Amino acid sequence: MRSLALTFALAAALPPSAGGRSSGDPIRLAWSEGDVAGMSTVWARDGSEAIGFVEYHQTRRGDRLSSLRIARFRDGSSDEDSAEAAVGETLQALSGRSIIRDVDGEPIVDLRIDVDAGRIEGTWGRGTDRRDVEEHVALPKGTYWGPLIFIVLKNFEANAEDGQLVFRTVAPTPKPMVVDMALTRGDEDVLERTGLRLQARRFELSPTVHWAIDPVVRLIAPRATFWILPGDPPALARFTGPRNYGRQGIMIQ
Repeated sequence: MRSLALTFALAAALPPSAGGRSSGDPIRLAWSEGDVAGMSTVWARDGSEAIGFVEYHQTRRGDRLSSLRIARFRDGSSDEDSAEAAVGETLQALSGRSIIRDVDGEPIVDLRIDVDAGRIEGTWGRGTDRRDVEEHVALPKGTYWGPLIFIVLKNFEANAEDGQLVFRTVAPTPKPMVVDMALTRGDEDVLERTGLRLQARRFELSPTVHWAIDPVVRLIAPRATFWILPGDPPALARFTGPRNYGRQGIMIQ
């Protein structure tokens, strides 16, 4: 697999979109962010059984936004993402962490992202297979991961060009990989929920396509589908996709 630094260099070499926006540019905030907390059930991808729950906490102090999202599963495993960002006219990422724990509660991925310092460090694997990484890369302020991705989606219409919004992310694969991801607006869809019929808009999240990026990116970078309810601001109705690089499919609604 290519080194993280080389992968970043290739991703950064992608041409800007037709409107001139770079994937690393901070998104404009159409909606004001504040204190939010909540909990949702995590289902198997086909909706057949509940397999865990996800809790979310977001706090704002002045222009500093702190977000924490933890998904806990019945088998004892968990996924945790945190992020610090500056908010104003735009969303500017500062730092964060991603931790994936196995059924024994042992961290098998533990990554720390420092956008200001341009540094990614951490570990992945267990026992003798554990690996360490410390890479210095030029992470732009428009680098988003974990709970920041929904904020990007919520502000899609204020930033999209030709029905698509590209941003940079750090994805644990389990080794950290810096890659450009694209949110693409899809068709309207009707969701059935406990006897209700909800009119929602479908959005797809997938890696951008370019010959210079290793084809393995298409296999391990996250692909997901979001259904968004219209409103001021819009709301998440359903998410389906892999819980992490392990590819286990889940649904949250």
